[in-house]
This record gives sequence, structure tokens and C-alpha cells, in this order.
Amino acid sequence: MTSEVIAPMSRGRIMPGMDSSASRSPRPAAAAAHVGELLREWRATRRLSQLDLALTAGLSARHLSCVETGKAQPSRELIARLADALEVPLRERNALLVAAGYAPKYPETGLGTPQLAQVRRAIEATLAHQEPYPAFLLNRHWDVLMANGAAARVNRFLLGGRASAHGNMLRQLFDPKDLRPALANWEEVAGDLIRHLHNAVAAAPTDDTARALLDEVLAYPGVPTRWRTRELGATSSPLLTTVFRRDGRELRFFSTLTTFGTPRDVTIDELHIECCFPEDEATAETCQQLAREDAGEASGARRV
Repeated sequence: MTSEVIAPMSRGRIMPGMDSSASRSPRPAAAAAHVGELLREWRATRRLSQLDLALTAGLSARHLSCVETGKAQPSRELIARLADALEVPLRERNALLVAAGYAPKYPETGLGTPQLAQVRRAIEATLAHQEPYPAFLLNRHWDVLMANGAAARVNRFLLGGRASAHGNMLRQLFDPKDLRPALANWEEVAGDLIRHLHNAVAAAPTDDTARALLDEVLAYPGVPTRWRTRELGATSSPLLTTVFRRDGRELRFFSTLTTFGTPRDVTIDELHIECCFPEDEATAETCQQLAREDAGEASGARRV
């Protein structure tokens, strides 16, 4: 697994089950569309000319033009080369193959199946090692698939003891009835998330689920109108702190994301683990205190 420090996404809750099927986003028109149309759409998204893409993929611009217009049928090998040049995710590579009349290459295995038992154990170990600080397993649409006990404790603290109404981090942060009131720097964090979501939609033009999620979160009250338009060339700060306030206490976190290197399965390709770290001693102590209180309650329940 590889790791990089990025802007934090939010805090989550433990979700029942561990199947990543919620991330599936079939595009109704994708199977009917010719592969050339999809390739042209991807090329436009990546802002590449036919010549640029042809040179990178090792074919002539004329041949690429014929593929895009449907005059030439690409082989599986050519589709793979073009997908590599366009940095197409595994799910969308399958869509390209299906559109060209081939069988999908990459399987999509449920996280709860025996085939991914080793992957699941690695994820569980990472989440447990992050205690007493929050950690989550997310798919590409920010659905929370797994979380450690610290994530649940912090969530309960921020929500006054109640559970979140959502299993998706973006909904949690944008819904005024969820975590949003507790997020002191909401506009800064939410604006950064919107940029990420706009970029995700632009990077995967066939992902209708991401487009629907963007429309949904933008429809929440109090969302600035300017966020409806993608900011081309906008850059995020090197490290964004998420600041929560509840009952006179402040929690400040930054995050890292961990992904699996060179995945060959759609499910694994779309997973990432977010680990939250305290930015100051006060946040660390609050997380440790919540863990002690939780352990004390569990011990009392066992004695009873």
C-alpha cells in the first residue's frame, strides 16, 4: 500500500457489512455507446489532442481518428494501450472493453468474500493500529465501508450521542442536520471537498454516481452558488486541518490516505483508507479520554 498526506475528508461511522457494491455506477448508455465515443470523451477530459494521445499510445493519429469515429475496430491490446495513456480506472477500462464487444478483463470481488480475505485483514489491521484516532475505509464515492472504534466514538461525541444519518462522508459534512454544524471551518473543508468531487467527475466522465452525488450535495442549503462551477487550475493547500467544536472542546485533525498499489480488481482499485491524526495535544487527549470512557462503559456492562 502507498500513502500520501492530503486534505482530510471528514469523520465517518461504522457501516454494516463490507461489500463495495455500493460503489458500482453503471452508465446505462455505456454498453450501447461505441468504444470510440467513450475514448473521445476520455481524451477530451484529459485535454489531449488526437496527435498527443496517438503518440503516447504508439499509433498513428489517422488510426486513432478511425477508432474514435467507429471506422476501425480496436483490438483488446490497443484498448489497453489507450487506457494506459489516458490513465483510465479499472471499472472504466471494463466499460471500454464491453463497448468494443469484448468481455471485461478486471473482476469486481466483494470485500467480504474469501478471495479478498488477506486484503480485508490488512485493512482491519490498519484501522485497529490507528486507535485511539479515527480511521475509515472508503470507496471512490466516499461511502464508509468500515471504520475503527475511534471513528464511532468521535462521531457520537460530535453528534451528542446520536448516530449519523448517512453512511457517506460528503452527505455527513453537507447535511445541516448531521456533522456540518460541528465543523468549525466548514466552508474551507467543504470547498476543498467540492473541488475533489468536481475533479473526480471530470476524471471519470462515465461515472454517473459521482455526478449524482455532486448534484445532491450542491442542493443542500447554504452551499455557495460558485461551487456549482468547477474551478479550473484551482490548487488546494498542502495540508488542510479539519476543525470540530462541541461543548466547548475543539478537535483538530489532518489526514493521510492509503491505497493499494497495482490493483487488478475493481474493488481494490477503488478503496482507500483515511487515517486521522491529532494536530495538537488537546485533540489527542480528547480522543484518549473518549477511548477510556468507552472502555470503562464496556467493563461496567460486563460486570453487570
